[in-house]
Amino acid sequence: MSSGNPALIEFIRARIKQSGPVSFHWFMEQALYHPEHGYYASGRATPGRAGDYFTSVSVGPLFGRLIALQFREMWERMGKPAQFTIVEQGADNGNFARDVLEALSSPDGNPDFANTVNYIIVEPFPILEKRQRETLAGFPRVEWRSYLPALEPFRGVHFSNELVDSMPVHPVRFSGGAWKERFVDCKDGKFDWIDQPPSSEKLRRHLEKLPADPGENYITEVNLDALAWMESLAARLKAGYVLIADYGHPRDIYYAPERKEGTLACYSNHRRQNDPLENIGLADITAHVEFTSLAECAESLGLRLAGYADQHHFLAALGKQAFPDTTEPPDPARQKLLRAFTTLMHPNLMGMHFKFLALEKNLPPNTDVSLSGFQFSQNPRGTLAGQLPSLRGR
Repeated sequence: MSSGNPALIEFIRARIKQSGPVSFHWFMEQALYHPEHGYYASGRATPGRAGDYFTSVSVGPLFGRLIALQFREMWERMGKPAQFTIVEQGADNGNFARDVLEALSSPDGNPDFANTVNYIIVEPFPILEKRQRETLAGFPRVEWRSYLPALEPFRGVHFSNELVDSMPVHPVRFSGGAWKERFVDCKDGKFDWIDQPPSSEKLRRHLEKLPADPGENYITEVNLDALAWMESLAARLKAGYVLIADYGHPRDIYYAPERKEGTLACYSNHRRQNDPLENIGLADITAHVEFTSLAECAESLGLRLAGYADQHHFLAALGKQAFPDTTEPPDPARQKLLRAFTTLMHPNLMGMHFKFLALEKNLPPNTDVSLSGFQFSQNPRGTLAGQLPSLRGR
């Protein structure tokens, strides 16, 4: 028998009994976002030591302070507009927003910039919005929208940290000379995989971007929801930036021959489990981000690639501003920040695992110089493009 939330398991079984095997995309959507029993919608998802996984925000307030420096530079690049909107999506308990807003109001902050900021959180789940409101109770000019289409057109930056990896994906398997989509069936009370033809023309077209013959039983994922999300976001950004922090790879690395079992993974109590058909509704389900398709989609919608770097190099560049050279020995507070900085940058921890993708739209002339966070990255367009002329030739 499959394990997890009994009510959610029964709901999925009933759908399969009524209509036959369901796409894993639908299955993952229920496991994470079912309005009553889903992992996120129920409020079970909690980052940090007491939760199921760590994020960069879990390390402490330094991550938010560093990103606030990048936000300020974005505001400056935009000509210091009188209103600068920071939109955050995937805000968990609101700790990142708190860290950013505290940095803006600190003695080291820039009051001219702080006075322009309007902070909006896009949050569809009432239980998470309640936590965020409690975290941010002392901060003015923070607003909420229940979903992205409710967001009015804005000028500023849209930021997300580990959002795209949690979007439902379409797993596919190469078998018998063709790509097949992986569905979920139920046999003797237990969920199991079954391969079928792709469920949509849109998925069929995207499969043409994958290797033509990666080898028998090669398994990977396609994230069409990320592309639809980018379309919705691009329509709402009048001018400014999109900054995405997540774990993943450019397309040529994502679909490399050695990555033949895909990137799907589940996390519960800081332990990784490889079967997303178990512990349903009680564990996080993620898939790595394929950044090349995101960049291609964005550029087709009028945005422009502004930077791509791993977290190590991105935060190292911002750290030059946060930790100016000094001969004075660090006091305890500074020592704590330096330890957090080391954790965020460590190549074997978060530093090389996470990537930052920046996109820009309708910026003033003469803003071709890289943002500070990307000054140590080399040829982001070539890195993302690999052998793909669609990005490399622009």
